[in-house]
Formats: sequence, C-alpha cells, structure tokens
Amino acid sequence: MARVPLIEPEAVDDPAVEEIFAWVTEMEGSVPNHFYLELNFPEYMKPKLQSTAALWEHGELSMPEIQHVGIAVSTANGCSYCTGAFCTILDYGLDADTDYVRAFAEQGTDVLDDERLETIVEYALTINDDPHAVTDADTEALREVGLGDKGVVQLTHLVSDFASYNRLNTALDTDYDYQELWRELDTAAMSPADD
Repeated sequence: MARVPLIEPEAVDDPAVEEIFAWVTEMEGSVPNHFYLELNFPEYMKPKLQSTAALWEHGELSMPEIQHVGIAVSTANGCSYCTGAFCTILDYGLDADTDYVRAFAEQGTDVLDDERLETIVEYALTINDDPHAVTDADTEALREVGLGDKGVVQLTHLVSDFASYNRLNTALDTDYDYQELWRELDTAAMSPADD
C-alpha cells in the first residue's frame, strides 16, 4: 500500500488536471495510481506534468524513442512501477509488439537494430548511472545520429525527469496497477553492474 493516500478520482475538479487525465487515458487506457498519489501536492503536480508534456511533445525525439528511454532508465533504477508505465505506453499507446517491448525491457540495446535508438538509449543509461562519465564523444555520437542541441538537452532532461518519477514511485511505494507481465520482467540487462 502506498505510503501516502491516493486521492479519489471524484475529488478532481480542476480542468487542467482533467485534461492531463484525458491524455493519459488515451496513452495508457486508464489513469494510473501515481497520478492520484501526486494529487497530494496538486500545486506541483500540474507544472511537473506540464514540464513532462513539453519534453514529450516539443523536442527532437519521437514518442517511441522517449518510451525506450523511459523503460531503460526505469529498469536501471529498479522501478518496476515506472517500467510498467513506459512498457504500457509503448505497447498499448503506441501499438508496439508486446514481445518486442518485453525483449527490450529484459535485454536492453542487444535487441535494437536501429543505430539512432541504440545511441540514444546508451547515452541515457550513461548519464543515469554517472553524469560525470559523459564525454564530448557521447554528445557527438548523438549529433551523428541526427540530434541537434535541442535534442541533446531534451534527452538529458528526460533522463532526469524519469529518474525523479522512479524515486517518487519507489520511495512512496505506489500501488502497482499495470499488467503483471511488466512487473515480472527480468531486467538485469539494464541494471547497473554490482561493484
């Protein structure tokens, strides 16, 4: 059970929140529990979700690329809740093949045959694990696969944004409400190696 209460959906009467919930329902099929948990601080929830929407809608990365980054970062951070969320969006919202989504979540970049996507995911995992490890060669590799400065900044912010959701949902033990198949993944491939 979550460490803070989930706000009942009937208590939502803010048009901005209702608009966000409509978009989420379109992408995920329903409004997940973490949104109701975040309603405990509505003054922050709205601008936070607007920031996330800007990252998803106004940058250089495609929606499928963004979801791959979300899956990679969430599995690396051990957040089964967020892994379930991003797998659901890629599978349900973007109509990707379920077996492919499972394979990517479990095997990481080994299943990718797209150089751009592989470069994006590898950069995301690097900065998630150790932002001090990023080199000029890493950002140049992103440019070589078509990202401009805006895309590099977008991707870097996405990793930070996703990691913040990972921490929120893990620390507050958000009640899992995605398909069990996403929680049962073997995500060791994208988890940092034990030192």
